Amino acid sequence: MVRRMVEFLTTTIASSEIEKLVKNSKDKLYLISPYIQINKLLKPKLEDLDKSVSTIDIKIICRTDKINADDMAFLQKLKNVKIFALDNLHAKCYINQDTAIITSLNLYDFSQQNNIEMGVKIDKNIDPSLYDEIYKEIASIIGQSKKYDSSMAKRDSPKFDAEEAFNKSPSKGYCIRCRREIVFNPDRPLCNTCYRSWAEYSEPNYPEKYCHVCGRETNQSYIKPICYSCYQKLKF
Repeated sequence: MVRRMVEFLTTTIASSEIEKLVKNSKDKLYLISPYIQINKLLKPKLEDLDKSVSTIDIKIICRTDKINADDMAFLQKLKNVKIFALDNLHAKCYINQDTAIITSLNLYDFSQQNNIEMGVKIDKNIDPSLYDEIYKEIASIIGQSKKYDSSMAKRDSPKFDAEEAFNKSPSKGYCIRCRREIVFNPDRPLCNTCYRSWAEYSEPNYPEKYCHVCGRETNQSYIKPICYSCYQKLKF
């Protein structure tokens, strides 16, 4: 049996290692993540890579409609980047010519800052057979994907100013998933129990059941927790 040497990664280390992987890419860089929200530290590294390595092959694979318009616009400015969509994607894997990282961590800013994640790092020089297995599976994922059309990008929902909201509204709010009474805060419209469940995937547009202000049953989401009627009354 071949001994497989891998390095265990915690949340913070995984984020750091992904940044290093991007920075050290020379021939190829494939970023596979269902949800894409590129943090401010990674964007300049991608820009530098695109400018400094003119022949590099950069591929990003995510789910349809799980990349916002701003990030799509940023990526489309990079000449070596190709974006693909695969609706049943759940894997998170990041690979260049030397290193592969498999982790629970989405390439999503919220996940990197708030969730507890883990993963493993594989060095091609230490375990080339394992690296090759991962690369073959990634090639298969890319083969199943379709080119990401810009029309798939979701326009950002209006964001609420929490400080302004507190000044205009009572302190009481409702959890948008279970309707439990909680402190009013449009930036955190879930109770602690429901938040832990939501944070497993951290999908800001996942459909929820109740308005954070009035508690009425309606179609809301983490990024849009207030019904239209309350939104108009509060005049955010």
